[in-house]
Amino acid sequence: MNPRQITVLGECVADAFTEPASTSNELTLRVLPGGGPANTAVSLARLGTPARFLARLSGDVFGRLFRARLEASGVDLSDAVPAAESSTLAVAEVDAMGQAAFSFHAQHTADWQWTAEELGRVDLSGTACLHTGSLALVQEPGGAVVEDFLAAAAPRTTISIDPNVRPLLVHPDVYRARLARWCALADVLRLSEDDLELLLPEASPERACDLWHAAGTRLVVITRGADGALASLDGDRLRVPALATQVVDTVGAGDSFTAGLLHHLGARGLLGGRLTDLRLDDVADACVFGTRVAALTCSVAGPNPPWREQLAQSAAVGTA
Repeated sequence: MNPRQITVLGECVADAFTEPASTSNELTLRVLPGGGPANTAVSLARLGTPARFLARLSGDVFGRLFRARLEASGVDLSDAVPAAESSTLAVAEVDAMGQAAFSFHAQHTADWQWTAEELGRVDLSGTACLHTGSLALVQEPGGAVVEDFLAAAAPRTTISIDPNVRPLLVHPDVYRARLARWCALADVLRLSEDDLELLLPEASPERACDLWHAAGTRLVVITRGADGALASLDGDRLRVPALATQVVDTVGAGDSFTAGLLHHLGARGLLGGRLTDLRLDDVADACVFGTRVAALTCSVAGPNPPWREQLAQSAAVGTA
């Protein structure tokens, strides 16, 4: 295995976007393959990082769509589990600002049925970083299995977690109850401003970072949409502005930022342990790169992160 490999564990979700129909009593849906962890794996692979995705992929029409997208993006699916259950579906309504509100159809679907036997077959010896989060960590029966998998991997692998709170499916109290355990395992915690509001509604971003450092996480990054990102490394903080872009929608922007952050750190040999060699300048550079990846994702419809060549072209245009 490539020592720069990043392994991502989590769900695939069929994102169904509402569109105008030909008559008033019809609803048209445009379905795109998504899901936070899947988006992150796709973005990593498109950026050039060897990315392996641990997923339970249904054989239904959506599962085939997921597999096609992942394979076309260069994601390693050698450890994906063929699942008998159906795929998870989310129906999205996008407002005038490009923000999407989701309703989920996720009961007993393939993504949440992980067993210890399935994950026990996974070899992480060539993995520099294991990234997970979102619903995979809280939906049962698989959530507890995934958490045990992280705990076993943590002594030798950089652990990255994105809580990606989904209150329509799982009450924020469930995330709050487990967050301290995740922070004890995680080297990187990346979450959105919306996640922060749901997890610690009374806390400032700086106070939240200090709490999560105290629980064990070395690097905390809070993305703030048009206001950029706040990064905190052991309490030393910096802010990175967002890049101006014509926003089509924001679906997958946070996932793309996470991929850009991890890709940049991995390409510089900073992943693979407890981040002991990481410095604030490294974090700044990685966050700037992440904002570039996120901006390009926002400029197109749906969770469609850029390829490395597109990123290079946009940088050339920006310096012309």
